Order: sequence, then C-alpha cells, then structure tokens
Amino acid sequence: MSEFAPYWSAAVPGAVLSPSYDGDSRMHAWNDRPVSKVATPGRPRIAVCQLPDNLSLEHPAWRELVLRIEQERPDLVVLNEMPFGPWLAGRATFDADAASASVAEHERALAALQELPTAVVSSRPIPGRTKLINEAFLVAGGQYRRLHDKQYFPQEPGFFETTWFAPRRLGFDVIECCGIRIGVLLCTELMFTEWARHYRREGAHVIVAPRASGPDMRHWVAAARMAAIVSGCYVLSSNRFSDAPAPGPQFGGRGFVYTPTGDLLGATTVAMPCLSVDLDLALVADVQRRFPCNVREVPA
Repeated sequence: MSEFAPYWSAAVPGAVLSPSYDGDSRMHAWNDRPVSKVATPGRPRIAVCQLPDNLSLEHPAWRELVLRIEQERPDLVVLNEMPFGPWLAGRATFDADAASASVAEHERALAALQELPTAVVSSRPIPGRTKLINEAFLVAGGQYRRLHDKQYFPQEPGFFETTWFAPRRLGFDVIECCGIRIGVLLCTELMFTEWARHYRREGAHVIVAPRASGPDMRHWVAAARMAAIVSGCYVLSSNRFSDAPAPGPQFGGRGFVYTPTGDLLGATTVAMPCLSVDLDLALVADVQRRFPCNVREVPA
C-alpha cells in the first residue's frame, strides 16, 4: 500500500447518496478491484475527485489516480481547478516568478494528461498581458482544446484572484465530447445561476465545475443544486484538498455530483477521494422539458 493510503483506502464502502434519488444513474466507488467498462448508449461515465494541495506528477496521489483511471475507464475525468503545484492566489501580491513556475508545472502535466485513456477537463494558468489567464481546457484523444477563460474572481484572504488573473476572451460556450454536451463554470462562476440557465438553452447535458475552495460547503451545495435545477443538467465538481495544516488557505475537498433534479448523487471523501458515475442523458432530456426548465425566458 502506498504512503498515500489514507486517501485511497476503500475502508468506507459506497458513497454519499441522496435519499430521494431514484437510481437512474449508477455510481462506482474506486477500490482495489479492476472494473471493466461496458459501453452503454446514453450513459456516459464521468469521474470526479479530490486531489491534494501542491500536486505533482511524482505525488503518490497522482500515480494512484492514473491507476484508477486505467481500471475504471471513465469517458471523462473532471480534475480540480489548476490542480498542479501551489495555489498562487493565496498571495496578495502578484509574483512573476511564481506565476511562471505554475505555468511551467501545468505545461509539463499536459503531456501526462494526453497519455490518459480518457478525456480530461480541468484548468491551468497561461500567460496574459499583465496577469495570468485561468483557462479551462479539454484534453481528448491526445488533443488540447481551450474551453473557457474564468471571468468571475474573488478578492479576499486566501483567494486574491483579481490580483493574479484576468480573462482574455469572454463567453460561456458548450462543447461536445464523448456524446456529452458540456458547459464549464470555474469555481466561483458556479455561484451565478444565469450561466447555468444559459447552458441549458445551449443544449448542455452536463455542467462541470473544477474548484479550489475551502471546507465550508454551505454556499457550494446551494449553488450546485440551483445550477442543476435551473439547467436540468448534471453538475459535477472536483476540488483541492488540504491533507495537513499549512500556511495559506485550507482546501476542503469534497468533489460532488448532483442530478438534473438537484439531488446529491455522490460525493468524495478522504476515504474515497474519487468516484465515477454513469449518467442518464434521457433523464436530462426529460427534466429539461419540465418545471422550472420549461419556464419562458424574459426578454432582455
């Protein structure tokens, strides 16, 4: 067993399920038993996770994640927001050397992502004119595709993101991968439900929200549920996790999956840091025909 065993132990079986969930989707806890995927039309498999702060390709958690992906074979894995290296926005002052180091760390990781037998959605810092750009991306079939620049930024202790980041391009576009139409809301953007509604109008099945957020889940639960309810989409999110006290912000982990009706389907824990879910796209279509998704839009 690796030195990272507390993260990857399967000592706690199963996952957190909403009592009201009707079972239309299937969830798989990743344990030590290899699982072969059986392709099912209309039921893509997506994985969410919580990964440790200051992640690197050499970290045992990354090696274990790669192993689980190879065993479970999800169609898509959602990683947390800018998952590699230290969290830049914990510093109140922009540091050009730290920015360059983070850009290089994520650039180095791209080669590893392109070798995975699954598509990946995450974000990474890239150089802008005076600040960094937090760019959401898709890696699929060995190819890199830019998805979205983060546009909503907090500015408070631990999260001085306005200091560090600015978007290069505006917009919230849907992309298609593995038969799934996907919209991205990077962390804080999940709080703004108008964009979840926008993604429904654009035909999305899934909203993915890579996060780097603290341990207080109250607002995140409310935001994720409402994003699912107003869009009729599955909402899936992965997060950083602080496994030991350290200077700077503490990250809360708890990746989650909410159904199109706003019910909790599953969440990661320290004992189960990754889970995969088989989605039901027929359920998305059905929910999007019903209230509140069928309410007419008010003209701007």
